[in-house]
Amino acid sequence: MTIPFPFTAVVGQDDLRLALLLNAVSPAVGGVLVRGEKGTAKSTAVRALSALLPEVAVVPGCRFSCDPAAPDPSCPDGPHEAGARDERPARMVELPVGASEDRLVGALDIERALAEGVKAFEPGLLADAHRGILYVDEVNLLHDHLVDLLLDAAAMGASYVEREGVSVRHAARFLLVGTMNPEEGELRPQLLDRFGLTVEVAASREPDERVEVVRRRLAYDDDPGSFAARWAEEETAVRQRIAAARELLPRVRLGDGALRQIAATCAAFEVDGMRADIVMARTATALAAWAGRTDVLAEDVRQAALLALPHRRRRNPFDAPGLDEDKLDETMEQFSGEGEDKGDDDPGPDGPGGGGGQPAPDSGPQDDGGAAARPEAGEGGQPQPSGGQEQSAVRAAEPFRTKVLSVPGLGEGAAGRRSRARTEHGRTTGARRPRGTLTKLHLAATVRAAAPHQRARGRSGPGLVVRRDDLRQATREGREGNLVLFVVDASGSMAARQRMSAVKGAVLSLLLDAYQRRDKVGLVTFRGAAADVALPPTSSVDAAAARLESLPTGGRTPLAAGLLKAHEVLRVERLRDPARRALVVVVTDGRATGAGAARSASGRGDGPATGGTEPVALAGRAARLFAAEGVASVVVDCESGPVRLGLAGRLAGELGGTAVTLEELRSDSIAGLVRDVQGTSRRAA
Repeated sequence: MTIPFPFTAVVGQDDLRLALLLNAVSPAVGGVLVRGEKGTAKSTAVRALSALLPEVAVVPGCRFSCDPAAPDPSCPDGPHEAGARDERPARMVELPVGASEDRLVGALDIERALAEGVKAFEPGLLADAHRGILYVDEVNLLHDHLVDLLLDAAAMGASYVEREGVSVRHAARFLLVGTMNPEEGELRPQLLDRFGLTVEVAASREPDERVEVVRRRLAYDDDPGSFAARWAEEETAVRQRIAAARELLPRVRLGDGALRQIAATCAAFEVDGMRADIVMARTATALAAWAGRTDVLAEDVRQAALLALPHRRRRNPFDAPGLDEDKLDETMEQFSGEGEDKGDDDPGPDGPGGGGGQPAPDSGPQDDGGAAARPEAGEGGQPQPSGGQEQSAVRAAEPFRTKVLSVPGLGEGAAGRRSRARTEHGRTTGARRPRGTLTKLHLAATVRAAAPHQRARGRSGPGLVVRRDDLRQATREGREGNLVLFVVDASGSMAARQRMSAVKGAVLSLLLDAYQRRDKVGLVTFRGAAADVALPPTSSVDAAAARLESLPTGGRTPLAAGLLKAHEVLRVERLRDPARRALVVVVTDGRATGAGAARSASGRGDGPATGGTEPVALAGRAARLFAAEGVASVVVDCESGPVRLGLAGRLAGELGGTAVTLEELRSDSIAGLVRDVQGTSRRAA
């Protein structure tokens, strides 16, 4: 048996440990979402917590861990005899990122259900985790429908399994803990809200603390048993304190003054709904019990806000979680309860909690394109000289809702919200023989397959005689997530500050759309002498937005190099994830110049407006590579001014795609843009 790293031996991470302990005291708090960079003891701390939880009493032989004192009346293994009981350690169940729906919630034997009328049910991970911990590492990488099932069970305390009119329900109350690295993609805001608390963790920058982390880890790896024995006394003390806090919790009083502070704080930070108020109340009560008190103090409310509100105050996906502590203190002071006790608070097992939120970063002075931003060549449609110097990054304009861009055809990629695909979830479109385990029964097709054989099978009663060969799997059509690869022109011809701000705003809007549709995104930029992969394909749309914000501009326009670099990115990504289809979004005015000054036959440099015939021809040849492979593409035409050359439209034709202007990209400009995206997918059905 593997000996876990002791919880009390974790160095630092006070907020993480406090949030986990509060959920151990009161599982009704709603779990913890741990956000942070890799290598910050997220998984270590969660696994260590399970050893501190008190043992649980269970009905002997019950696969659903029913409590002998109050067995679940709807337990599939019930009814249970009174009196019998066993005790076992609380379980920690891990949900793999690649788990199926049946592995999570359990599965019914459809064949026996149809032929025998019995509910033959195989429990899933939710049943195993009942009255324990359910740990989801990299929760942001789980498919949406699994996250929905998981959080619904956590909220209702029960799991429901439905298969063609046959249903099973069992209790599923557990401490839900999820960890995630924000660089690999975010959870949707409505799912973030379902986690009770959140903490941000980061590696310490103090050399002495880092040394202690390494020293303890090496000692544990050398001899886990001896290392755990050194911390046994501290582990026992925390275990006893959890048990005492659980016993005290029902007697903790949440006064009207504390409730007013909770309500005022949630209102001041404009969080949606009432879940935040309820979570704060439960967290403040658990804090008081953990401190050994029966009254909730203002300090408890403040700490509860720092743990429960940062992930709920995000107004859009690109906002970093955090809380303005000065504003929090002002609100707390303004609505301080009358007669509130100001006694010293217990600092907790490892000193003061310190607060789970981070102050919102100062956005700095706003660049409004005024006196600090001199007008540059390229304004009003006049081209900037192709040898223009690099310009500093400009801020993106305000994002807007874009038209829906999608890949033509029918794919089979990861579940998402962009293009049509064959999926496990969606509307039923037909039936087929199952390949492997049957997951979605097509009842009518199964009955049609079994009906002609009833006499030969000796059917004598009302039941239908069904064999495995009769079963039919439902085929369903839903939506998939795609790889949206942005190819952005950052050259001198695009560098006018006002114009580049609008371009960045358009790309940011498309990134926001990609976030909502669960796509992977990549970013290729071209300027000066070459093209660069600013961001390899990733699920972190936040990272793409950050790279876009800091994107410098200026220099020549190596359009062909940008397209060739994008083609190489797609080739590599196709090997890694062949089922995910790509949508290439080229953001440019269509001009092209070489890395050096291209010369004409007369010896003079080519004019900057077209960049010369050779760079344009090279870009056309590169574009035809995408058309030959059936890659769906859209060109966002950024040309402006009274004189327009139409080069972006010509490029779209070479790509086999379509061109749209910045104005047409807005969702309220023209109807049906999704139907205008031309080209066929290489993997279209």
